[in-house]
Amino acid sequence: MSDTRQEASRTALITGAGGLLGRALGSLLGASAWRVVQLARADLDITSEDRVREAIESHRPDVVFNCAATPDVDRCEREPEMATEVNEQGPRWLARHAGRAGAEMVHVSTDYVFDGAKEGYYTQEDTPNPLSVYARSKLAGEMAVREEAERFYIIRSSWIFGAGGKNFGSRVIELARAGERLKGVTDQISIPTYTADLARRIEEIVNLRAHGLYQVTNEGPTSWYEFARLALDMAGLGGVDIEPVTRAELRQIAPRPRNSAMRCLVSEKLGLAPLGHWRDSLPEFVKQF
Repeated sequence: MSDTRQEASRTALITGAGGLLGRALGSLLGASAWRVVQLARADLDITSEDRVREAIESHRPDVVFNCAATPDVDRCEREPEMATEVNEQGPRWLARHAGRAGAEMVHVSTDYVFDGAKEGYYTQEDTPNPLSVYARSKLAGEMAVREEAERFYIIRSSWIFGAGGKNFGSRVIELARAGERLKGVTDQISIPTYTADLARRIEEIVNLRAHGLYQVTNEGPTSWYEFARLALDMAGLGGVDIEPVTRAELRQIAPRPRNSAMRCLVSEKLGLAPLGHWRDSLPEFVKQF
C-alpha cells in the first residue's frame, strides 16, 4: 500500500477484535475515520497461515493490529504447543502476509518477557528473560514479527484492564458483588493499564509512523492487592474484605515476575506525554459496573 494515502482513508484490520484491547481499538479507530475490519477469534484463526493470507488479501489493510493472544498464563504452562501456535506462529503469519501486502504490523506483547529481578523500571535496553511458557511464547512472537515484517510496531503493555471482556478489574468487582471470598497478591508489582488509554497511544504511535519497540503503560507501579482495594472502594464496595496473599501461597503453575514495571524510552524521545496514572482512569472503568 502506498504511504501517500490519506490518514482518514486507511484500513485497519484488527485480530482478536472480540477481546479487551481489540474492542477498544476498534471503537477508537472507527471514531477516527479509519475503515476498520474487526475479526474476532471465530472470524479468523491466526494459527492458520492460509486463513491469515486470505484475510489480508481480501481486506487489503494498511495496518494489521494483532490483539489476538492466549493470555492465560497457567493454561499456557499446561499446553505449551497451544501457546506457541497462538502467541508465536500466529504473529509470524500475520507479519509475513502483512509485509507481502505492503501493510504495517502492530503486535501487542507483555511485561512478562522480563524476569522481575530488576529494581525499578524495565526499559527497552533491558534484556528479556522470560520465566514461563506464556512469556517465552510472547517473546518468540516479538522475534517472529521482527523477522517477517519490515515495518512493525511491537507494543509491550502490562496488567490490562477495561470494559468489554474478562480481566482482573472486572472480575474482582463481579466476585465481590456475588459475595465470593477475595484474595489479592501483595508481592507482585507492575503497572495496570487502561485499554482506552492504551488504544489511544497505539493510534498515536501508528500515526507517527515511527516503527520499533514500545513499552506502553499508565503511570504508577502497584500490586494486585492495592489495585483491587481501590477498585472496590470506588465501586461502593469498601466493606468487602480482600485477603492479602503472596503469589507463592496461591500455588499457581506458572511463575510470574516479581516486578515488571516498565517505562518507554522511545515514547520519551518522541515527545509523547505520559498516559497518566491508572488511578485517574479507574473511575471511568468502575462507572461501567
